[in-house]
Amino acid sequence: MKATIALLGALLLSGCQSSGPETGENDPKYPWWELVFVQPNYMKVWVEDSSVQDINNRVFFRAGKSTAASGEPDISTESARGWGTVSGSGMPVTGSDLPKLIFVRWQSITEQKTYKGFIEIPEKGRQLMVKSTHQRCPETPEKTARFMASLYVGLAPGGVLKTWVRDSCRKPVEISRGQGEIEPLGPEQGKHGGRYAYPVSEKAKRYVEKYGIPYGSW
Repeated sequence: MKATIALLGALLLSGCQSSGPETGENDPKYPWWELVFVQPNYMKVWVEDSSVQDINNRVFFRAGKSTAASGEPDISTESARGWGTVSGSGMPVTGSDLPKLIFVRWQSITEQKTYKGFIEIPEKGRQLMVKSTHQRCPETPEKTARFMASLYVGLAPGGVLKTWVRDSCRKPVEISRGQGEIEPLGPEQGKHGGRYAYPVSEKAKRYVEKYGIPYGSW
């Protein structure tokens, strides 16, 4: 965690911790950060595998394998464009320092395609992760700082990857974008006869028939 301490020191020197009522240095906090997957409405995904490379170049395999947070709201509204509300719960990447690179292999259930790709986490994103747990929001200094830093990875049709972190005021801040590629072996790398983890829901089918898949909106 030496790099984390160094980042915190930089924040202190820059004055981020100088305002007494807003400091969250002594607020309770978790020693790790969490990885959360998100998806646009109706564009369901299943994460087959993911790995994290931290700033010390250690690799943490099988960091997450799950569905992603999203929904299927009223079909009368075209809600799949953009990412909507970036939220959801994930799993702590135990033992990892701040993230440098994320690998994901996932099934795009709505498309019935499988993608894999990497996305980099820039320095500004790591600084926001540290700041979110060490500084209270200036707008609400009476509230404690975030208990755990979060990294959100968005997965969308066409192989799009995007990342956000929450700042000290708990607002998602977009930090990077990546482009995956088709996994030539198909779902689960061909282990289950090309079967996907989930069928396309009837509501999602109706949505796509009405509006299509909004490629280019993510």
